[in-house]
Amino acid sequence: MTISTVIVGLYVVLLFVISWASRKLTTGKAENYVLAGRRMTTPLITVSIVGLAVGGASTIGGAEQAYVKGISAGWYTAAWGLGAIVMGLTVAKRYRRLQITTVPEMLERYYDKKSRIAGIVIQIMVQLCVMSLQYVAGGTILAALLPDVFTVTTGMIMSAIVFIGVTMMGGMWSASISNLLNVTLKYIGISAAAYMAVVMIGGTAAIEAQAPMPHMFDLVDGVGGMTILTWIVTLITVNLSLQSIIQISLGAKTVGIARKGFILGGLIMLPIGFISAYLGVIAAELYLGLAPALALPKLIVSLHPLLAGLTLAALWAADVSTACNLLLSSGTLFSQDIYKRFINPNVTDEKYTLITKIAIVVMGLMTFIFALTISGIIATLMQGLSLMAAFAVIVLMTLFAPKYCSRIGAFYTLVAAVVTLLAWNFVPAVRIVPHVIYLEWIVCSITFGVCTLVSRQAIKTDAALEGETAEEGMVNSLN
Repeated sequence: MTISTVIVGLYVVLLFVISWASRKLTTGKAENYVLAGRRMTTPLITVSIVGLAVGGASTIGGAEQAYVKGISAGWYTAAWGLGAIVMGLTVAKRYRRLQITTVPEMLERYYDKKSRIAGIVIQIMVQLCVMSLQYVAGGTILAALLPDVFTVTTGMIMSAIVFIGVTMMGGMWSASISNLLNVTLKYIGISAAAYMAVVMIGGTAAIEAQAPMPHMFDLVDGVGGMTILTWIVTLITVNLSLQSIIQISLGAKTVGIARKGFILGGLIMLPIGFISAYLGVIAAELYLGLAPALALPKLIVSLHPLLAGLTLAALWAADVSTACNLLLSSGTLFSQDIYKRFINPNVTDEKYTLITKIAIVVMGLMTFIFALTISGIIATLMQGLSLMAAFAVIVLMTLFAPKYCSRIGAFYTLVAAVVTLLAWNFVPAVRIVPHVIYLEWIVCSITFGVCTLVSRQAIKTDAALEGETAEEGMVNSLN
């Protein structure tokens, strides 16, 4: 038995121990399972958003791009960090104060039922897309770490067992507490691997001298300024509107904790993508002709066996942390917005929790099947996440300018987002901007505005929403 096998085995056992122990915290109200009873502290919010963001796309996907395009690939994770900071500074407090469970629930509260239905479909679809990428990255990591034990496909199966099992047993408590381990492990592992790789190749000067292409160490050239801007726009959009992210803020103990956790998490995220990209550049120098997706695992397995085991376990931990939040939020969307809203409004807390667990298992298996068809981690991710522009427009207008919102605005904006994405893929003539995210923002903003002009029926509001702007202004003046 290799050192790497032992390390991964211990890590999996520890994850399931944490999940099993977390079950005691999920008893009673269903809210304890899906939102950790709204009792999460700043450290738990921080590691939860870092754990969600720094997954396969940030580590394996970042190194994959850096293998060809250089250190500028690190901007992908930095964009995640900037998105989390914007979320913390703008709407994290407001979401937490509304006492909702899901984004579609908010849509029905202020707009109408069909907006909620459209929101459910799009949110689940996007999250299943992102979730599928974690299977791809997880299978790649395990196949590189333990090639005598796993192929990419069997590694994906093992990843599915852990993702689904850990999430189903302990819910939000399990996901957040596990992230204390996962985030610590991934940061220590990747940083230690970077240090050892630099030493192995002869120092930073030697690495720069051996760069296969001139742009490898340029912070902008490589992926290019427009791609970096696209990542930033997309991931700020996502942080304002994706259910798995919003669910983390909704689990905070107070509105202040929600805000602080996101800002701190965003700051912690900023460097890790560049470290992964740096490792991808080193791999490009050592292993010419390698499949880019294997760049980071290949480099790490060449290091000291103990460090290799720890680091690849850390990369797998990155996948676990992302996958658990995505699965939980997808299950919550089904139980809260479909089962409780349309099938059994009087469901008991015990049955609600059971339905959520069943949904987690079913959606986990669905995403595994979808994952078998995916290639190009970050490119695939960007397409799916562009749909979040519609939610961002709706949320920002609802929370900051409710008097300019029409009851019909949410539904038609969501429909416009789907039509725009389909047109981008099947009607090349509409590609008048560099990326679909920009077209989504333009179309969704115009659609929402037109709806306001056409319909005079204002959205529903409540005291929590109406008092936010005045209170925010008072707080800012005191600060």
